[in-house]
Amino acid sequence: MSPRPSKKQPRKVIKRSAAKRAKGSPSKTPDRASRALAARIDRLESIEEIRMLAAKYSLSLDMRDVDAHVNLFAADIRVGRERAGRAHLKAWVDSMLRDQFTGTSHHIGGHVIEFTDANHAHGVVYSKNEHETAADWVIMQMLYWDDYERIGGRWYFRRRLPCYWYATDLNHPPTGERKMRWPGREAYEGSWHDLWPSWKSFWSNRPAGDAEVAPPAPLGEFLTTMRRGAPDPKIRVR
Repeated sequence: MSPRPSKKQPRKVIKRSAAKRAKGSPSKTPDRASRALAARIDRLESIEEIRMLAAKYSLSLDMRDVDAHVNLFAADIRVGRERAGRAHLKAWVDSMLRDQFTGTSHHIGGHVIEFTDANHAHGVVYSKNEHETAADWVIMQMLYWDDYERIGGRWYFRRRLPCYWYATDLNHPPTGERKMRWPGREAYEGSWHDLWPSWKSFWSNRPAGDAEVAPPAPLGEFLTTMRRGAPDPKIRVR
């Protein structure tokens, strides 16, 4: 005769501590790795949006969509010393494009972008431009020193500082000094090199002996290192 089975004992319910539950199941609070990944994705998306600002700037300018153009700038953008706002910027851009040029084409080159924080950045973008001005065809090489700001989740131009190397009729190469040569105007310098102390340093200091190489710029500080704390130049806009 087999022994009678014993009565089943009730299973003990063991409550896990909060720490153990968190360890065994996904946490609702992003961990450090998730936050770092999110920040990296945000940085990449910000870089792409800022690059598109420069491309949209050229397209809207050349196609004379002045509303699309001024909406690339912060709503309270400064226009000259005493005015601010997109309406004032629109009036200035409209007058410039209507009274000085028949047609234009702005070709965007290299674009370097660095961040001050998550919502502020600065950058340099090259631009090779062509202008139809009555009977003359003026070509230009320049760069923009930009400040960008994210406002309400979107990136805008906070400031564009144009620095020019030359402007000249297509048939007259701009060799020598004062390369800004607009028809009917006195030639002048365009501040192409004034952002960068390296230009004057290069020509005033010929290396003697073995060349010395400075340490590489820290990651994300290439432009800051090249500027070396130099003040922004005063720009003459045509």
